[in-house]
Amino acid sequence: MRTHDLTTVRNLGILAHVDAGKTTVTERILHRTGATHKTGEVHDGTTVTDFDPQERDRGITIFSAAVTCTWAGHRLTLIDTPGHVDFTAEVERALRVLDGAVAVFDAVAGVEPQSETVWRQADRHGVPRIAFVNKMDRAGADLDAAVASIRARLHPAPLVVQLPVGREDGFTGVVDLLRLPSDAPAEARRRRRVLEEAVAELHPLALEEFCAAGTVSAETLEKALRELTLSGAGLVVLCGAAYRDRGIEPLLDAVVAYLPSPSDVAPVREDRPADPAAPLAALVFKVVSAATGRLTYLRVYSGTLRKGDQVRAGDRTERIARVLRVQADRQSEVDSAVAGDIVAVAGPKAARVGATVSAPGAELLLEPPVTAEPVVSVAVEARRAGDGERLTVALARLADEDPSLVVRTDAETGQTLLSGLGELHLEVAVEKLRRDRGLDVAVGRPSVAHREAVVRGVSGFVYRHVKQDGGAGQFAHVVLDVSPAPEGFEFASAVVGGRVPREYVRAVEAGCRDALAEGPLGGHPVTGLRVVLTDGATHPKDSSELAFRTAGRQGLRDALRAGELRLLEPVAEVVVTVPADVVGGVLGDLAARRGRVAASTVRGTTAVVTATVPVAELFGYATRLRSRSQGRGTFTTRPAGFAPVP
Repeated sequence: MRTHDLTTVRNLGILAHVDAGKTTVTERILHRTGATHKTGEVHDGTTVTDFDPQERDRGITIFSAAVTCTWAGHRLTLIDTPGHVDFTAEVERALRVLDGAVAVFDAVAGVEPQSETVWRQADRHGVPRIAFVNKMDRAGADLDAAVASIRARLHPAPLVVQLPVGREDGFTGVVDLLRLPSDAPAEARRRRRVLEEAVAELHPLALEEFCAAGTVSAETLEKALRELTLSGAGLVVLCGAAYRDRGIEPLLDAVVAYLPSPSDVAPVREDRPADPAAPLAALVFKVVSAATGRLTYLRVYSGTLRKGDQVRAGDRTERIARVLRVQADRQSEVDSAVAGDIVAVAGPKAARVGATVSAPGAELLLEPPVTAEPVVSVAVEARRAGDGERLTVALARLADEDPSLVVRTDAETGQTLLSGLGELHLEVAVEKLRRDRGLDVAVGRPSVAHREAVVRGVSGFVYRHVKQDGGAGQFAHVVLDVSPAPEGFEFASAVVGGRVPREYVRAVEAGCRDALAEGPLGGHPVTGLRVVLTDGATHPKDSSELAFRTAGRQGLRDALRAGELRLLEPVAEVVVTVPADVVGGVLGDLAARRGRVAASTVRGTTAVVTATVPVAELFGYATRLRSRSQGRGTFTTRPAGFAPVP
């Protein structure tokens, strides 16, 4: 699969807010590197990475797609990620297995809400980035303003390495500030000086050369920029217009020059270096149920994975039937994959997203991607009487492919509920049921996923679990303190004297976590509480981990009923962009939707309103906004946590 060394490999993601031009950048990269002979266009539905019918119909990226190309003797594996907030989980799973990323920004809008979200995700995973300010040919494009918004909202140290040639519709290309021609204009020389000073402030070698010679050479600048990128201390900023194919080659050069190879990244574990000869370690980040069978996408961190190998995937032994190099929706079979490769494999039947794949006898567990909790639900049922079983299987496959989709049965109504990260997320899932599975399904009105939070707890709550039914009995005695916490769930033990053995303490905690699934107010998940096990007692024969887990579960449920809880609902930050002459109606509509306006600014003839609005009030908002703004208004959202229901 590879004939060159690991230092010439780049695994990177393309990250951005929706409509910033990620997919267009990817298409131009594929064409410029010779991976495709014709550039695909989003508006024509001819792109390589947006190959799903829904992506082409909607004109947005929904599913992350991997493609491979070569540039300057390097092999680049790119993952084009979604920009819409409802598909943030796809970005999370991609970032977990990538070594670097290109963050794409709109030259007019600068940093947008989802730009900020994916940036924070990349921060959390420690993924080095370079920035590409796209759409420099648009009216209102301003590189300096975009860089200022990056500095203000994302807080890196931007290091601009190019000077744009021309403005807006007259934009024709860029000047490389590292290797300026002798006849470079005064503005280019001034910006080169600014770059030298900025790099010298951050890098000791550049500072030493700057102090000694009064300037910094191109070679030293390039070395310093790479080290600053890898450490996260600086952000290399480039610019261009992907649609017009401007700035793509310098971007490719920057990917090779500044982003890390697998050998530059810390090994997943000390005994698993990025070496084909090391024991196998790989992580599953995507599962696709295709017509040809189930494909499992994984990143190989160490070792070699061969066709026919037996591997441990999760808690099962699986056989690798085929190893596939992936080019979006096309695959080509190869004999093996080695450390640093991103491939798909056929054969594993049960390896879920987040599972670790390792060699039998050398098992390990890698940290899986974080799975976001769903906030919106719809009831789904098959219209045809005989399709109930098919619907159950299809829903299970959806949840297998996308762990942020949750399927459950409502205990009171018996309805099947599909929960996800937003209205669009669920629309796409239901459309997959119809298109891919041929199911005619009825869908109920969306409803939000509430939470229950502790307002007033209880101290010294006693619960005794005693059960005698003829065989071995069950006995567990626990004393719990329950109090509010800022968020989530905290558990601690204050038991002294060994009155509750350690293994039983763990069982009590597990039982308490079981109880969090359904709160007393309405069966919603419980959050924002701290539980302390203060005392307990055991029986010499009848105590067991099962008994103490039951006591933890039932004890916390009863303690919650004895305390006071409040209902929480999900809220979102909404950024609305409309013509300034209709902003009054938009503000009134947001107020009617229980929105709290945080900011309202006017930029020329355009108004931008930022507000926090309950998710339940946003159903159907797109249609309402189009009506109020004569079709000229747009809005974006991102999760903003939970707030008390009035």
